[in-house]
Amino acid sequence: MFTLPVDAAIHAIETLLYSISNVLYLPVLLGIAALVLHMLFCFGSFGAEWLERRRGVRMLVATAKQEMSAVLTAQEGDPALDARLERIVQRADASGVRRLDGVRFVVRVGPALGLMGTLIPMGISLAGLAQGNLPKMAESMTTAFTATVVGLACSVGAYVLTLVREHWLRSDLTEIAFAAEALLASHGAKPHLVRAEA
Repeated sequence: MFTLPVDAAIHAIETLLYSISNVLYLPVLLGIAALVLHMLFCFGSFGAEWLERRRGVRMLVATAKQEMSAVLTAQEGDPALDARLERIVQRADASGVRRLDGVRFVVRVGPALGLMGTLIPMGISLAGLAQGNLPKMAESMTTAFTATVVGLACSVGAYVLTLVREHWLRSDLTEIAFAAEALLASHGAKPHLVRAEA
């Protein structure tokens, strides 16, 4: 008795989901292309930072040390020196983590977009097969596998960059914390700064 309405409801839901999938097709492909451009920018930035470090320049450390020198002259109403140095250490930590987050998100987003870019064209490909449109099927399958490869390649590249940048950030934050502790000690205060881990 209820077979026809149930079948009709299922068909309507399937049609709706297929339509949503087709609507997402172009945004997913654009997302994968944007991810590739973002990774090219990340690799360029990584290369520039690597060259700077080879020359002994560590921008995060240099900036933090400049800020530490600037806070030595306290104005009336300013917090104590240890609090001002602590703020600089925490600010450097947050800045380094923000830079890391620009690469970290690709590790998760890359495979997700790659999978979506695979499954959506495969659905279109199967629909083309059902209609006997083999060229359309072949085109969709090519797009599907290409999306997977590109998404995973972006993710692997981002993971490698993240590992190296995390190592650099830990090293920089250790140097900044040490500089702050030394500055406190030189001004007769007891060193007690604690920094957050990257």
